[in-house]
Amino acid sequence: MWGFVGVAAFSLTVPLTRIAVRHDAMSPLFVGAGRAVLAATLAALLLAVTRTPIPSPGQWRRIAVVAAGVVLGFPLMTTFALSTASAGHGAVVIALLPAVTALVAVARTREHPPRRFWVCAALGAGATVAFAVAHAGAGSPGTSDLLLLGAVIAAAVGYAEGGLLATRIGAWQTISWALVLASPVMVSLTAWSALDHPPSAAPTEWAAFGYLGAVSMFLGFFAWYRGLAIGPMTRVSQIQLVQPVLSIAWAAVLLGEHLTWGTTVGAIAIIGFALAAVRARTSPPAAVGARTGSSQQQSGCEHRSECEHGSGCDHRSLPIGDAPVGTATPGSATLE
Repeated sequence: MWGFVGVAAFSLTVPLTRIAVRHDAMSPLFVGAGRAVLAATLAALLLAVTRTPIPSPGQWRRIAVVAAGVVLGFPLMTTFALSTASAGHGAVVIALLPAVTALVAVARTREHPPRRFWVCAALGAGATVAFAVAHAGAGSPGTSDLLLLGAVIAAAVGYAEGGLLATRIGAWQTISWALVLASPVMVSLTAWSALDHPPSAAPTEWAAFGYLGAVSMFLGFFAWYRGLAIGPMTRVSQIQLVQPVLSIAWAAVLLGEHLTWGTTVGAIAIIGFALAAVRARTSPPAAVGARTGSSQQQSGCEHRSECEHGSGCDHRSLPIGDAPVGTATPGSATLE
């Protein structure tokens, strides 16, 4: 449910980005960087009010990966792509995000989803791409497609790393620190773009920009990283299969695109595949531990492979209320 709340928040990103950059009201660079500045301002205020402890050096390295993926890479590349591509076309490529996120999550967390999960994920991804292509038409590959593909890879890496880090420092803390870390770069890009191409937007475009900054770049990640932290990450990531469906529905409402019965049937099929993938069971962590040996148990920390504090860590540096999500006694199911 947390994952779905995050996806629902993100589903407005593509159509609202298209609104923000249409008619040349704002430059793509201003939208892509400026929304991160708005989000970083909110994040800095929240961190200051709550007096959140500063992350450790090892956590800062992981925060940098999150910032590069979801604060810098995805917003900038999608904004430039959608300055020439339609919202529906953008949904075609972004439909690959669940599959790529699952692959990154498997590589990063060493989860072992069963074959049924991969079948459902592949069918869902294929159905989503077919749905988006049939609705909007993919067209021939171009620069916008390369930018969107790069955005998908950046987001997948940022999602996986952020989901893992959220088990250590909390969901909203993860995205907040990532925004603060990237803020010097984004402020510079925003100022340069505003001087080079001063915004001349109407209230509608500014409202879209405000949503992109406050929700797509900030509040939506509260729920999304919370869901990924609870995990298993490969399963939760498949909820993204419904995002293109929701995006195209929002495009119909906000941009006047026409919906048909075929769209409704396709949406139902995609949601069915997403639910099947989410319900697929993962391999028991005990089996994974048996293959990797007992070194983690000897270290005194059941998160040794991911913990930057080394052996013997009990994560006492976490603030009260931000204990690792899903932490359990040895031998029970955990995220990692």
